[in-house]
Amino acid sequence: ELQQKVEETELLKMELQMLETERVRLSLVEEKLLDVLQLLQQLRDLSISKRTLGKILLSTLESCRDPQPGKAHLFEVLDTLYHELAACELLQSQPLENAQSCQSLSNTLVISC
Repeated sequence: ELQQKVEETELLKMELQMLETERVRLSLVEEKLLDVLQLLQQLRDLSISKRTLGKILLSTLESCRDPQPGKAHLFEVLDTLYHELAACELLQSQPLENAQSCQSLSNTLVISC
């Protein structure tokens, strides 16, 4: 009976470790998603064209078509989208103070959702 309790305890420890790992992974995905949403909000405020946004999205999907082994595909897509959006010329030409005010506005918007 004692051996059975030890085995159950070990199993529960393993399950807890797997849950913690999954929680960390989901936190990383959530952070990256918030970053992407902030950039999208900034680009919307700068009146990015739907065509340009569509090209960025298609470029992201094309570059992430074949998942890299050992890397979470969802995180890879979000990370690539973030970098594609951050490289957008509209954001590069935006003055720093406008970028900061847009970021604080989008933080409020994301949190309220």
